[in-house]
Amino acid sequence: MNGKMSGVVAEFHCGGGGFGELSLETKKSAAHRKHETSRKEAEDESRLPALEAAYTSILRELGEDADRQGLLRTPLRAAQAMQFLTKGYHESIYDILNDAIFDEDHDEMVIVKDIDMFSLCEHHLVPFFGKVHIGYLPNKKVVGLSKLARIVEIYSRRLQVQERLTKQIATSISEAVQPKGVAVIIEAAHMCMVMRGVQKMNSRTVTSTMLGIFREDPKSREEFLALSKHI
Repeated sequence: MNGKMSGVVAEFHCGGGGFGELSLETKKSAAHRKHETSRKEAEDESRLPALEAAYTSILRELGEDADRQGLLRTPLRAAQAMQFLTKGYHESIYDILNDAIFDEDHDEMVIVKDIDMFSLCEHHLVPFFGKVHIGYLPNKKVVGLSKLARIVEIYSRRLQVQERLTKQIATSISEAVQPKGVAVIIEAAHMCMVMRGVQKMNSRTVTSTMLGIFREDPKSREEFLALSKHI
C-alpha cells in the first residue's frame, strides 16, 4: 500500500464518520431503545391492576356478574388490550427513525398509499379505522418506506380524533425529514357513527393535511391527489 493510500485509510479510521464511530453510535442507540422498552413495559405492568379493577367495576355497573366463568379474565384481557391500543403514548417518531433517513439526490414525489390504520375515538372509546395515504417531496433526504407506516402506528395507537391524527402524521414527517412538502389523507369509518348514534353503515370520513409545496402549489397538490387515487 503506498503512502497516500495509507494516509487515506488512517484518516478514515481516526477521523469522524469512520466505521468504528458509526458502529458505536448504533450500539448506543440500540441500548437506549432497549432500556426505554423495558421501562415502558414495567410502567404498563405496574398500572395493570388498577385498569383491571376499573374494568371489573364497569362490568358490575352494567349489571353483569363479573365472577361468572366467561367474564373471570375479561377485565385483565380488556386492560391489556387497552394498553396495546394506546401504546403510541410511549413511543416517539425519533425512536423509529433513528437510522432510517438517508441522503439521496431524489426530487420527485414519493407516495405510500393504503396504509392500514386503526385507532380509538377519544369521545366514545370505540374504533375508527381505514386507510392512510402519505406523499412527500424530498429535499436531498429520503426516509425508509416502512417508517411511514410506523409513524401512522405511533399516532393512531392513542385516543384520537381523525382531524388531529392527520395533522400529527404530516407534521412529524415534515419536522423529521424536512422535505419540500408533505401531504396526508385519511379515509376512515367511525364505529361511533355505525354502531350507535345515527347508525349510518356506509359513511366515511376523509381528512387531509397539506404542508409546504402541497399547500402552496396547486399542480403538486393535484398530482398527489390523482396518484393517491389511481396507483
